[in-house]
Amino acid sequence: MINFAPPRIDEKTIDAVSETLRSGWITTGPKTKLLEKKISEYCGGSQTLCLNSATAGLELALRWFGVGPGDEVIVPAYTYAATANVVIHCGATPVLVDVNQDDFCISASSIERAITAKTKVIMPVDFGGLPCDYDTIVTIVETAKNVFHPANEHQKKLGRILILSDAAHSLGAIYKGKNAGMFADISVFSFHAVKNLTTAEGGAMLFNLPEPFNNAAIYKELSITSLHGQTKDAMAKMQKGNWKYDIVEAGFKCNMTDLAATIGLVELERYKDDTLPKRKAIVDAYHSFFSVYEWAELPISKDAERESSYHLFPLRIKNITEEQRDAIIQKIFDRDVAVNVHFIPVPMMSFYRNMGYKITDYPVTYDNFSREISLPVYYDLTMDEVAIVTKAVKDSVTEVLK
Repeated sequence: MINFAPPRIDEKTIDAVSETLRSGWITTGPKTKLLEKKISEYCGGSQTLCLNSATAGLELALRWFGVGPGDEVIVPAYTYAATANVVIHCGATPVLVDVNQDDFCISASSIERAITAKTKVIMPVDFGGLPCDYDTIVTIVETAKNVFHPANEHQKKLGRILILSDAAHSLGAIYKGKNAGMFADISVFSFHAVKNLTTAEGGAMLFNLPEPFNNAAIYKELSITSLHGQTKDAMAKMQKGNWKYDIVEAGFKCNMTDLAATIGLVELERYKDDTLPKRKAIVDAYHSFFSVYEWAELPISKDAERESSYHLFPLRIKNITEEQRDAIIQKIFDRDVAVNVHFIPVPMMSFYRNMGYKITDYPVTYDNFSREISLPVYYDLTMDEVAIVTKAVKDSVTEVLK
């Protein structure tokens, strides 16, 4: 069986984790702090906060900005449910909008139509690792300043809608010469097991807020929030005579551990020169193979302004129904190749349907979803296995469409 996206775990990873275990420091400590520093260096930002998930990062950002009941947050309908769930956690309303046909990313025109006086945040999603059109989003936000109604000091200081990037897929992506993490006010990466860079479970917030914000101060503030509102972490408390601490807020428990960070440090060291080129080679092979078939609609991996992180290869089959797509997937699995679908749109999930969201309000989202099949992309996938995948897909499509 060719799997869909197993993590890269080799002897280097195992040795590094063993060393951390023997160190006696397994929770948040020196490895976590080092990973934060290395991510900032890689992306070009000043401050990174590592957490136990990207979901936690998105929610902390919303809560830091004061998002709550009565507020609206614009979210693409085509995303994993976590993007919308965190809005619900805060008591606010997710305002779902449609996406672009060509790149799966949030539609700028849909954002413009959705902005109201209640809008506090826009959450673009870099689908499959391809950055959204952030310059256009920034222009929209600047134009909408006159309808923005700040409700607290952070909102007054920013003076506009916050751009919070769900960059779960896009570490290593490029937009107009900038690295992912530098496109929005706050960007949040995922290091889940299936991501390009994994810490098993984990995520990171990269702060890029404009003056007069102090990103280092925000990092310190949210470090406290992520650890129950405790003013000292374990490293600080371990210093001689420094055991006393205070709880300054009813915070959360979402800090990253040194065990997780150790995996991330190994992955980051070889990310740019090893992981990304391998993933690109796999995606390029898929592009080359499927480009000759009329039925294949290929994803954008690179254009004049953007380069993906090559997280996904979301192939679409032209002129088919959702039922035909599902039949193709079953036949691919019958050939011992695992594929996936990214994603079942938020309005199709029971929780959101019961809230009144309807997939018919997002026709592009549904059309893309109904024809999409994500093919395996992972470091240990060989070119011989890529050939097996492409043949399985071709033969399965042929069988269903004959």
